[in-house]
Parts: sequence; C-alpha cells; structure tokens
Amino acid sequence: MEDCIFCRICGKEVPTDVVYEDEHIFCFHDVSPQAPVHVLVIPKKHIVSLDDVLPEDQAVLGHLLGKIGALAKELGLENGYRLVSNCGEDAMQSVRHLHFHLLGKRKLAWPPG
Repeated sequence: MEDCIFCRICGKEVPTDVVYEDEHIFCFHDVSPQAPVHVLVIPKKHIVSLDDVLPEDQAVLGHLLGKIGALAKELGLENGYRLVSNCGEDAMQSVRHLHFHLLGKRKLAWPPG
C-alpha cells in the first residue's frame, strides 16, 4: 500500500534503524521510544490490524511471533519484555499496518493505560 509509512519503510523508501529482516517480517527501532528498547515488529504484507488477519496470514504471523524470543534475547531483554499490538482507534493504533511493539530494559507498569 503506497500511502502506508510501514510499507514504505519495508520497501526501503524511508530510512530506519533495522534490527532484523527476512522475507516475511521487518523489525526496526521506534522513532519515539517508550522504553530503552522499543522495536516495532511488522509483517511485510500490508495487514491493517489483527481484525484483518486472513487464514492465509496465519503462517506469517506464526513466524513473526516465533521470532520474538530470539529478538528479545539479541536485544538483551533477559529480565523480561512486553509485546503490544494496538487494534483500532480506541486502542490508539496510530499506523494502520499491523505491528507489535517490543518493549523492555525498564520496569513496565500495569495497567498500561
């Protein structure tokens, strides 16, 4: 989707600090970090939110979730981390491309909002 900032980032049209990339997912540091480590993990396929996941997307999302532990380890999140996906306006989803926030390296409060 040409007007999606995350699609443009995946397409290397917008520079970013890449953490990990393969044929299905793209991971990069958030430009407005909410924790010392704040990485966005996204599928390269444009999916608006979890509400829009199709049966054929399950393998990609399984792959994405399966990489989280390895990414957390590589980022030094040995004391734990939080994985968040905002879905829709009330949840403050600011970019309409499915993404997960991987947050860590500080004590995270609960409830979050």
